[in-house]
Amino acid sequence: MSKKDIKKVFVGLSGGVDSSVAALLLQKEGYDVTGIFIHSYNVDGCAERDADDARRVAAQLDIPFYTFDFEKEYWERVVQYMIDGYARGITPNPDIMCNKEIKFGLFLKKALEMGVDYIATGHYIRLQNKRLYIAKDKNKDQSYFLWTLTQEQLQYCLFPVGDYLKSEVRDIAREARLLTAEKKDSQGICFLGQIHLRNFLQKYIPLRSGSVVNENGENIGTHEGVQFYTIGQRHIGVGNLAHGSSSQPHYVVGKDIHTNTLTVAEGRDSVIASKKEIELRDVSFVNREFEIENKEIPIMARIRYRQPLAKAVIYSSTPGTYNLTFEESQKFVAPGQSAVFYSREGELLGGGIIV
Repeated sequence: MSKKDIKKVFVGLSGGVDSSVAALLLQKEGYDVTGIFIHSYNVDGCAERDADDARRVAAQLDIPFYTFDFEKEYWERVVQYMIDGYARGITPNPDIMCNKEIKFGLFLKKALEMGVDYIATGHYIRLQNKRLYIAKDKNKDQSYFLWTLTQEQLQYCLFPVGDYLKSEVRDIAREARLLTAEKKDSQGICFLGQIHLRNFLQKYIPLRSGSVVNENGENIGTHEGVQFYTIGQRHIGVGNLAHGSSSQPHYVVGKDIHTNTLTVAEGRDSVIASKKEIELRDVSFVNREFEIENKEIPIMARIRYRQPLAKAVIYSSTPGTYNLTFEESQKFVAPGQSAVFYSREGELLGGGIIV
């Protein structure tokens, strides 16, 4: 292979084992690999440790390493998006917005401007002929967070670890003696680190005392703002909560932003927050061949990360308006979260925001 035939790829090195192995695999395949750490907004300082780990992995692999500073853009497009969503009483998903605006938005744009052929990340998802499929490792599959990707973006993307189990990825890292081989996976919202979400939101959303009611409308306690709760959340941290005869835990099943009222139910079997039909906005299709106009299309769908896929039908009665009807009712449907849909063969077709 001549030097001009070698493809250049920028790998987003996050400081974790998945992106480290992604860079290693591409290097072994003969790509000209450069490691890029994306500096975004971070609360607890863990990004500095991650950046150091990413830099050290690049040194181990003997590849160039750079940092792209997107802190300002991350705040504006991801953090502010999340704060505004919670302030309106919905439950936004900042990880999806991070992928859309930062990793496959600004990062991809800057990489192409610098003359590379591809970008790569450590996401668990399979890419075949510009079509996305559920990863080999079903427990680590991250397709739920990637439904905003387009055909134009995918022609420049690589996902090297999507065809591996997580255990296999760690084995590869151990064999190569990568310093991230045993590093634990990050949990929760990436930019918060170990900071609790509610503590962060209280800096931007004022506390406001309100009533907690049960499914019968009876006042059983108080809270400090419905914005700090999400549908399906196991109910904790509420004052004067009067327990009924049941010993089951309480779950949030309703929020009224106007009256600042929180509705809870004992146990997970409440019908209040269960729905068969869901309206979607901001729908995006990964594959444009998947057309929906005045016809019902059978699909598989999920309304939260790692939820088992469920049979559903999607249809559009008017341009830009989409409805998702499940075969069986879905519990704890949270407005602001994403409904993501797939073919029966596991191809990621697209997704939208639950209204």
